[in-house]
Amino acid sequence: MPAIPVPVIAIEDLMDRYEVLLLDAYGVLVTRDGPLPGAAALVDALNRRGRPWYLLTNGAARLPENAARRYQGFGLAIPAERIITSASLLVPHFRAEGLIGKRCAVLGPADSLRYVELAGGRPVPAGEDFEVLVVCDQSGFPFLDTLDAVISRLFARIDAGLPVPLILPNPDLVYPTGRGFGITSGCIALVIEAALRLRYPNRPDLAFVRLGKPHAAIFEEAARRAGGGDMVMIGDQLETDIRGAAAFGIDSALVAGGVADVGQAAEGGVRPTWLLASLNPG
Repeated sequence: MPAIPVPVIAIEDLMDRYEVLLLDAYGVLVTRDGPLPGAAALVDALNRRGRPWYLLTNGAARLPENAARRYQGFGLAIPAERIITSASLLVPHFRAEGLIGKRCAVLGPADSLRYVELAGGRPVPAGEDFEVLVVCDQSGFPFLDTLDAVISRLFARIDAGLPVPLILPNPDLVYPTGRGFGITSGCIALVIEAALRLRYPNRPDLAFVRLGKPHAAIFEEAARRAGGGDMVMIGDQLETDIRGAAAFGIDSALVAGGVADVGQAAEGGVRPTWLLASLNPG
């Protein structure tokens, strides 16, 4: 049987239909180089609307206040209180897992280290002995030397029979850069997991705990802040934005032109509720 097309909806109809809008950042509103067409007009419309809306991002490289300043520099009037990052989930995770006060190797720039500090961890250089590994971002460190040091320390701890929690706030694998695509922290985690499987083939427990989309915690935080209401997730990735929304039991809208191929959405599998051809309201 031919695939059933995903219905197309205009952004203004989406805003009328749902009480709470959740938006991904990269591939929906911005690329690495600046805003996408329609992003500024959409943000302005959401602010005028007066209903809850949140930027739900797997990014773990910037604190909300620093991310807000960057978006505002792009002409997007996004306040820090509207930004929910995957790295903010480190606070409840560290508390629940008894990781407060632990020495943490943190891959990412300065804000990533600050996220771990706010969660109660003690960041240490990757070449030093650590008790927890947190992979936040693909930037902010010498790539090959850092990975070599991290894997060496991991092997030493595991060989000594010591526990080593592995945490990945951002499970994304790729993101749109504006000039193509780039890898993210999720790819780094896959490399580390492959090395662990090679050395410890009978240890399936040696895997990262993934906190961001498509997992439920970030959607739960959005629902908590919104205080109720019918929500929709607007994203460009089937495996994170759309799959996460479906698993959480809310509707979703796929933005054309992002990471996902629109044709994939119509062929089954991970399927959005709606297809958005444009972000421009009106």
